[in-house]
Amino acid sequence: MANKVLVVDDQFGIRILLQEVLQREGYEVLQASNGTAALELVKNENPDLILLDMKIPGMDGLEILRTIRKWEYDTKVIMMTAYGELNLIREAMEMGALAHFTKPFDIDELRQAVNAHML
Repeated sequence: MANKVLVVDDQFGIRILLQEVLQREGYEVLQASNGTAALELVKNENPDLILLDMKIPGMDGLEILRTIRKWEYDTKVIMMTAYGELNLIREAMEMGALAHFTKPFDIDELRQAVNAHML
């Protein structure tokens, strides 16, 4: 059974790009464009890894990550951000995020990070 990766980003193009790249790597890819949808997918699908955008309208990435940790899911998380907000990235890492990528990111580096954390 393929490992599940949840891509949480409000930008449609980024979700589609990541889906195409990660499906080629053999992953089942789920998508969410907002925090509510992301949390529903976490509950219902229990993804192995989440690629989580820091800035999402309505509920930011940190709030989503806090909720997931409060539910005591130990899902692996890699943060993505278009902003150089080091304090937010630091807080995400303290909550167990494995890595962070600043947009625009190198798709091959992100693919390699996903593969490395799925081992």
